[in-house]
Amino acid sequence: MSGAHTEAFRFHHAVDVRFRDLDPMGHAHHTLPLIYLEEARAAYWRNVVGHDGLDGIDYVMAEITVRFHGRITWPMRLDVALRTSRIGGKSFEQVFEIRAANGELLSSGRSVSVMFDYAAGVSKPVPERVRRIIHGYEKGEGEGEFQGEFRGEG
Repeated sequence: MSGAHTEAFRFHHAVDVRFRDLDPMGHAHHTLPLIYLEEARAAYWRNVVGHDGLDGIDYVMAEITVRFHGRITWPMRLDVALRTSRIGGKSFEQVFEIRAANGELLSSGRSVSVMFDYAAGVSKPVPERVRRIIHGYEKGEGEGEFQGEFRGEG
């Protein structure tokens, strides 16, 4: 894929639109970009942070905004691009774009997640190790300047 979105996002996750995703109007129901995003977020946490399986997901969704730019139809392979734009004391913000194979922007938005201790039932600080891994990944680990609004503290 080409375009500005490729430069702004290092992490990409492919998702195939399933026939069952279609609503009576012939496009993916408006809730489906959230599912596609969640698949990409789990892959980011697994592949970037190194936390695998359900036990490795130690965050909860606090806020999400989705903008719809185009119709998602079947059959389509989507590119879900995702990056962490801010890490706070207990939370982190991610921005995303969902594009068609031809680069057309179909959905975009942002989410805020809070680190969570499921055993205790309370929020927890972002572990320093997780902060370092994400910061290094989003900065490009020596592959050039990170383009975005990443703020390591806040």
